[in-house]
Amino acid sequence: MFVLELTYIAPLDRIDAVLPRHVEWLKEHYEAGTFLASGRKVPRNGGVIIAAGTDRAVVEEIVRTDPFSEAGLVEYTVTEFLATTTAPVLDAYRQELPA
Repeated sequence: MFVLELTYIAPLDRIDAVLPRHVEWLKEHYEAGTFLASGRKVPRNGGVIIAAGTDRAVVEEIVRTDPFSEAGLVEYTVTEFLATTTAPVLDAYRQELPA
């Protein structure tokens, strides 16, 4: 699993201009089963995405295809973690610690 943290490095008017394309990008990755949750940070200086996956390189490539990234509007921090404890609704994503 991954936590993708976006930090805006451009004014909000530039963010808002690209936001519809970013939302479509999000929808594509929800439909593919990669994204589990996302939303704006409070205060509005970026966002957070929870992503499923086992290959960091694949997740980092997905991040590069975000219209916000392509336009140079955000910086991403990608944090990988093992989801060893989950709510029942996320049981399918529960992971085991390596032996």
